[in-house]
Amino acid sequence: MPTRSMTRSTTLRAALAAFAFITLALLSALPASATDPINQTTFGGVAIDGYDPVAYFTDGKPVEGDKAYSYEWMGATWRFASQEHKDLFAADPEKYAPQYGGYCAYAVSQGKTAGIDPDAWKIVDGKLYLNYNKKIQKTWESDQASYIKAANKNWPEIVGH
Repeated sequence: MPTRSMTRSTTLRAALAAFAFITLALLSALPASATDPINQTTFGGVAIDGYDPVAYFTDGKPVEGDKAYSYEWMGATWRFASQEHKDLFAADPEKYAPQYGGYCAYAVSQGKTAGIDPDAWKIVDGKLYLNYNKKIQKTWESDQASYIKAANKNWPEIVGH
């Protein structure tokens, strides 16, 4: 039968583990600093929440990347669903990387940065745009050309270039 100190010790370890898990989850949900040119996770520096940027173009949908197919570019780790996608990206990252470093296109149009939902996306004139969520995406789509124009103007100021 466990002693009282063993039960407290186990409870304390479980509480600390839960606290660490929640803290990591909250920190990884935060967007990178406004001066960081690529939106990436706080721990591990993974771009666009680990989704394959090439898949938006080739598969027409978001696809989670695999650690086995990783590529370092612009200070971030990009993940891909296949070696073929990794090779396509490596050959021309600017073609496949989302606009505004993978931050929410609407937020950038407002002079801010925000994280993204990989399911809230659109390709416009051969460029990938991501949004915070589907609701924000609908707002962005309501005057897409104006929002893109504003974001293009704001982006250099946001990243300090």
